[in-house]
Amino acid sequence: MPYIFPATIVIIFVLLLTNALRILREYERGVVFRLGRYVGTRGPGLIILVPFIERMVRVSLRTIAMDVAPQDVITRDNVSVRVNAVLYFRVMEPEKAIIDVEDFLFATSQLAQTSLRSIVGQAELDELLSERDKLNIRVQTILDEATDPWGIKVMAVEMKDVDLPMEMKRAMAKQAEAERERRAKVIHAKGEFQASQKLSEAASVIEDHPIALQLRYLQALTEIAAENNSTTIFPVPIDLLTPFLKKAGSD
Repeated sequence: MPYIFPATIVIIFVLLLTNALRILREYERGVVFRLGRYVGTRGPGLIILVPFIERMVRVSLRTIAMDVAPQDVITRDNVSVRVNAVLYFRVMEPEKAIIDVEDFLFATSQLAQTSLRSIVGQAELDELLSERDKLNIRVQTILDEATDPWGIKVMAVEMKDVDLPMEMKRAMAKQAEAERERRAKVIHAKGEFQASQKLSEAASVIEDHPIALQLRYLQALTEIAAENNSTTIFPVPIDLLTPFLKKAGSD
């Protein structure tokens, strides 16, 4: 019986010590309340609390990557799209994040969804597809200003995916195909134009130097002979036959 009382004291002491000691990691801070009143932010390291009087709330200071749920939005040019994004933020002032807002993670998530819908709804489809970086910056600016009273710093907002209706995808595919065909025809026309210019220059040279036509003719025969054809048919210029025709006429 005499040993029961000291053992009880030891157990009570261990329980009090367990409730009094807290260890916070380097990236954690503890927001301490004494009888419901905020008394300070402590950490990192070993924290000693008054048992049953002080209570501590842990807050992580690391950057948080949060998925923004997919949002169905109608753009300014009346196109229905589905957009999702990822939000990067961190707590800069733990006491504000705990005292000024009930659940800063849930509040930040809801604010990101509404801001994303608002910004995408003000943009046209072409802007959403080609100028996504500008829209990301606009969403980040709005969120950073709104979460500043909560002690939160929004680092970045990135749209991950823009899902279009199947009809719009088909229309865009047809548009892209038509654009490629247009470019191909323009390139072909430019090639024909440049070729005609070169042929015109070649004709001018041949007109001043008729022998150039004979040399080009012989070059063509050489190229044909290199193909190992069994039969080669080629035209004979009438100028080569003129002396023979004159001699036959004189006889």
